[in-house]
Amino acid sequence: MPARTPAPILETITSAIPKAFEQAQNSSANHQKNFVALHKLHFEAAAKTETVRGGDGVKLVGERAFEDCFVDMVNRVLVVKKGTGVADRAVKFVAGYIKFLNAKATEERLKQEEGEDNDDESTATRFTYRLLKHFLKGFEAKDKNVRYRVVCFVAEVISHLGELDEDIYNTLRTALLERVRDKESFIRVQAVAALAKICGSEDLGELAEDEQTATEVLEDLLAHDPSADVRRAALLNIPITVDTLPTVLARTRDIDTTVRRLVYGNILLAHAEPPDGTLPGAAHPRALTIAQRELIVRNGLGDREPAVRAAAGKLVGAWVDAVGVGTKKGAVLEDVLAFLGTFDLRESAVVEDALLSVFVTRVDVFDALEFDEDFWRGLTPEKAFFVRVFVDHCVSTKETTRLEKVLPVVTAHAFRIQEAYNTLLDVLDGAEGTGGDDEAIDEHEFILAELLRLALNLDYADEIGRRRLEQFVRHMISQEALPSGLVTRCLDVLRTLSSSERDLIRIVVEVVHELRDANDDDEVINELINDDDDTTIDGPTTAAPRAPRGPKSHAEMTAVERERADAMDVRCLDLCIGMLERVNGTFEENSTLEGILGELIVPAVKRKELVLREKGLVCLGLCCLITRRMALNSFQLFLSQVQTAPEVLKLRVLQVVFDVLMVHEGDFLANASVGGGRVIEFLLQVLGNEESDKVQALICTGFAKLMLSGMISDERVLSSLALIYLSPDTAENQELRQCLSYFFPAFSYSSPTHQRLMQEIFLPVFDQLSKGRRELDEGQEMVSSAQVCAMFVDWTDPQKAVCIEALGQTADQMVHMDMAAAILRALFSKEIPRDDKKVLCQALAKLYLPPETADDDKVRTLKLLVDNLRTRRPPREASALAALAKFDNALSKRFEKQLEEFDEAEYRQLESLRELFEFLDDIVPLDEDEDEEDEVPSTKKRGARKRRSESVTTDPTSADEEARTPPRGKGGKARSKRRRTSQSDEDDEHDEASPPPSVVPTRTMPRRAATKKVDMTPIKLEGDDDEGGENDVDQNNDDEDDESTPVPRSKRRAAACVSPSCCYFLELQYRSFPFLSVNLLETAQSRGLADKRKRTSKMTMMMTVTMHQSQLTQFWVLKRKGRRLMRWMGCWTSSATGTWHDRANAVV
Repeated sequence: MPARTPAPILETITSAIPKAFEQAQNSSANHQKNFVALHKLHFEAAAKTETVRGGDGVKLVGERAFEDCFVDMVNRVLVVKKGTGVADRAVKFVAGYIKFLNAKATEERLKQEEGEDNDDESTATRFTYRLLKHFLKGFEAKDKNVRYRVVCFVAEVISHLGELDEDIYNTLRTALLERVRDKESFIRVQAVAALAKICGSEDLGELAEDEQTATEVLEDLLAHDPSADVRRAALLNIPITVDTLPTVLARTRDIDTTVRRLVYGNILLAHAEPPDGTLPGAAHPRALTIAQRELIVRNGLGDREPAVRAAAGKLVGAWVDAVGVGTKKGAVLEDVLAFLGTFDLRESAVVEDALLSVFVTRVDVFDALEFDEDFWRGLTPEKAFFVRVFVDHCVSTKETTRLEKVLPVVTAHAFRIQEAYNTLLDVLDGAEGTGGDDEAIDEHEFILAELLRLALNLDYADEIGRRRLEQFVRHMISQEALPSGLVTRCLDVLRTLSSSERDLIRIVVEVVHELRDANDDDEVINELINDDDDTTIDGPTTAAPRAPRGPKSHAEMTAVERERADAMDVRCLDLCIGMLERVNGTFEENSTLEGILGELIVPAVKRKELVLREKGLVCLGLCCLITRRMALNSFQLFLSQVQTAPEVLKLRVLQVVFDVLMVHEGDFLANASVGGGRVIEFLLQVLGNEESDKVQALICTGFAKLMLSGMISDERVLSSLALIYLSPDTAENQELRQCLSYFFPAFSYSSPTHQRLMQEIFLPVFDQLSKGRRELDEGQEMVSSAQVCAMFVDWTDPQKAVCIEALGQTADQMVHMDMAAAILRALFSKEIPRDDKKVLCQALAKLYLPPETADDDKVRTLKLLVDNLRTRRPPREASALAALAKFDNALSKRFEKQLEEFDEAEYRQLESLRELFEFLDDIVPLDEDEDEEDEVPSTKKRGARKRRSESVTTDPTSADEEARTPPRGKGGKARSKRRRTSQSDEDDEHDEASPPPSVVPTRTMPRRAATKKVDMTPIKLEGDDDEGGENDVDQNNDDEDDESTPVPRSKRRAAACVSPSCCYFLELQYRSFPFLSVNLLETAQSRGLADKRKRTSKMTMMMTVTMHQSQLTQFWVLKRKGRRLMRWMGCWTSSATGTWHDRANAVV
């Protein structure tokens, strides 16, 4: 049988490559097999060439065919959208083949003989460049799927390209820099991955002076890109160097939990233990600065997410091994001490958290720790801190077995404290003579402080040891040489050792008297020495006895004596402050405090020296906390200090003020006789006038505590806190913002009553913020109106309120209903800007509507408000109208049963809705050409555009309050529009002027055929000639300028009247004036003055009436004279007689 003839190579290519792609896209397991098959096919095709140009050149026919077929398969992948598995596997297959191809090419070059010239161009390089250039063409594609796929291909193959031509490299770099700014975040993710792979190959010398490097671009994306996925990709791909490390550490406060977790679990943990034989990198714990290590621990272990805290704990545990001194047995303690040595132990809160995390995450370290006698010899700050934290951890976890092995005997510990104190005194004495070593002083002071803190957990069953320790600690606080930072530590020990509070107070008072008496005794001794120097030995003399002198006054002392006395008073005041902070009894129960109050505290308050006055006021404030009488007598003193004191003193005084208010709330806040309201008003005034960020934060914190605890429920306080929280002036005050960020949700959700308060302050706060937003300085930014609405809607959501059933609390389901009613009432106002109205309309759709069991009156109120708003004062924005319609539909659907027989006429009879209808009846519908306060009709059109009203609730006075723009006079200037409000007649004279109108037209009517001109015969009122005659204008002159505006018949509008006439809508209620109303309507229609409108109910009919300027003037004359116009000029009532006057004949 003859052998099968092999198929031509070109035909094999067209069938083999698609088959390989089909297999590769289904499974990744066959990729390697297809790499080998394609490589063989590729080189067979490369052997297929043709000679051209008379034998001078070679045409790579086979390579070209292979590349064309391969590119055709790639193009089929480019249009596939993100997330498709077959396309993702195809991308990996292409990248894998390029890697395989270049690896084989490298092996072939190595096999060549050394003397043979290597051609830079090869099948692999030509194929790679062809694909890369093809991918670069798709970087600017309009299809986002194409851009995504080509960037994915480049990101996968860029690591296997080897050396690139300079032009291609620059083109690739420029294209990637453009794609990292792509509007699609998933494209930016792939571009970041590709750009990170060329960071190390950049030549900084070739870049322009102001051009960013690729690393700087990645840093910018890591810090500022709005997409968490892009920031995550930048974090995982950015090279970790000394320069990029601060940007990476800043992501420990990223808003995305995954990004924060990756910083600890992937980036820092990977650099904590470098591979064997490599030097520690920039993120190694020893390479980090102390501030960076503390930042990592503080942010990581203090994160709100458990996953982030776990990753940070694992990192801190790895640091123990990374900084360890060895791996031999018994070296665990040395590793932990070396770990503590990388921190500043004076920041004990951060270091303590780190050490406690090691105890929890590294159980092997905790179990291997042992404390023998050698440990206690030669204590260092690290050892003292370590053993104290270890004991605290055992106490908190109730590890009694470990405690028994670790805790020293009381007597032995007392000797260690004494030894540490003596060493500290020696260092202090040496420092005075030689200039001192502050670091050595701090170390020994820290060791003594840790030993004193350790003494709080000792077992004091040993009475001898307890007495010895008590005597020694008492001796320590009576020494002037004791550093002030150790006073509170000694008082903590004395409180533990004392049998009662009275015993502690007795000890401290005795020490205070000893310190002050010792100062006086020194003065007496000095006087006796001076007297001895004056005596002679000539014989005995008789000296007159002298009465003992009291202590010198401050004015009589020398400068040295005053300095020493002031230092002694400061020490005594520190002792008093520490003692009073640890006392829970009343002032009356401890009569020994009376002495130091009059001898030490009160004189210190009167001193001019800031330090003494500050400590004296703090002592006095602490005394006020335990005695009501003193608080009442001294409170005014503290308030007076708030106004005049410098910032440092003001902070301490305000702390005292708020502490006194919280302890004695019934005497200040709930008692009007002592000015509780005036105190709040005074503090609000201080808050409004204060410029210091710290003082503002302190006052807000104090108010937040009082509000959250229910001690005050003042709307002024709540409004002030909301305004200062959202003010742009406090944007940099992070302490204030953080406090109020916690306060408002906690306050609102803690009680339905609090949510009601938040609902009541919403609109006033919203209005104030809106005005402030219009007055912002250049460069200032402020929270948008939409964000303000969203916050208040969330804070007042009754579904989030925490109700305590034991206290009888239930969720206030009506809070959002009342908020909706308030918003709808506000939307009737013309004072609110258009943008704010749109935001308020959109907020309505986010409100919670309770079930059908809601209050029927409130449901009717909302329905009436929505209907009247949509007919009388509809918003101008389409989005606002849509939001309002959405809320109306939701309201009708939710309360369908309550609104089944919705009849406004019947609702008018309900007493509960009387105030609502009075509000609605005072609303004047806006003209179609009359916009909000910032827009008025264009002055180019001489005729005023007509309007229509679809309201079904207008009372006889609603139409009367509508005014039109007056006609131009002979001078060509328009008169100012009279302001239309629902005020009394007496106020009209103050409201005649309004802001100048805008020249921008609000709407434009289409041009149509002219309609018949309306009869403009003036209407004369009987008996009113004297009132309105002087304001009449010449009818004949006006008729010459009359124009008619065509209006489509489908709109059912009356013919437009020209200036100076105006068009009005009226409501005729049959019940009030049945005969007059019908007569007026029929007569007006016969004269062409009225157009019959739709009949919306049995009681109401709408009509359009044309009014001349002279009649308009008479209308306002009637209103100014106190007469209430009814049915336009159909009838009016005299305020004096209350009788009705028929004006129907005058109308026609």
